[in-house]
This record gives sequence, C-alpha cells and structure tokens, in this order.
Amino acid sequence: MSEDIELIMDDTNDLMKKAVTHLESELIKIRAGKANPQMLDGIIVDYYGNATPINQVANISVMDARTLTVQPWEKNMLQPIERAITAANIGINPQNDGNIIRLFLPPLTEERRRELVKRANAEGESARVAIRNIRREAIEQIKKLQKEGLSEDETKDAEKDVQELTDKFIGLVDKHLATKEKEIMAV
Repeated sequence: MSEDIELIMDDTNDLMKKAVTHLESELIKIRAGKANPQMLDGIIVDYYGNATPINQVANISVMDARTLTVQPWEKNMLQPIERAITAANIGINPQNDGNIIRLFLPPLTEERRRELVKRANAEGESARVAIRNIRREAIEQIKKLQKEGLSEDETKDAEKDVQELTDKFIGLVDKHLATKEKEIMAV
C-alpha cells in the first residue's frame, strides 16, 4: 500500500472515530431515567455578560438516582443558572432554595421514552451520515491519486478498505444506539 493511501486511511479512521465519539457524547445527554451530571453539558450560563458553560460556574453532582444538585460558586449566580436550565428545555424544572438548585428527574412515561428513542435514533442517523460523508471524501481522494498514476488494482483495494472501515464504524453506531434504546426503554 502506498504512503498516500495509508495517510488517507489513517485520516479516515480518525475522522470516523471522532464521529462515533461525538455520538457517544450526544447520547449521554439523552437521559434514560438516571441522573447524570453530563446531562447539563452544553447549557450555557450568562456569567457577567460572558456565555460560560454551566460546569464552569457551579458544581454539579448526583444526589440520588433521580436528583441532580447544582451548587453555584457564587450565590448571585443562582438566578442566571436557573434561567439557563429552564431555557435549555431539557424537560426538568429547576428548584431553587436560595443556596442550591435541585433538579428532580420525573419518572419517564412510555410516550416520553419513545420520544427519547427517536431523538437517539436521529443522533445515530447524523453519525451515519457523517461517516458516509467521510467515506465519500476518502474515495474522492483515492480517485484523485488514480488520476495521478495509482494503479487500478491499488485503487480498488483502497476503496474496499475504506468501505470495510465504514461498515465497521456504522456497526459501532448501531451497537451504541441499541444499547441506548435498551437503557431508555428499561422501566
């Protein structure tokens, strides 16, 4: 295998890994009935005029299986944090007692579980599309190398390798989705 093809394969592998890693981080944000501090990742709080991630202005911890607590480092940040959580529309109403914000996760209804599964599947489809786009770009690069003198056999082998890599990563996406769906649907 030529050095150029090896480079393309390495880049393709790295990009596909990143797509799967991104899917994993998005699936963590979809709650499955258990409290998880990472559910609040991506919530941005107005910290004295600066958009700041919530975990940089407060300590987030799990009190029990269905309760998260958000302890701001500055007491005057309670209101902005509460507003940010409400605005994030994650399906949880914050309860502010003047010192700490508690997030009680309501039990999931069958309908809500189905919505969460749909959301997880949408994230999975985004990951699949990203992986297929990476495959397309890799094959375009290989075809470009063929025009520059790469033999037809090497081109076919490289394209086959890219397809095998794609199948492997799409299988990984499907596995993550099946696990998440099972987790969400478990009562």
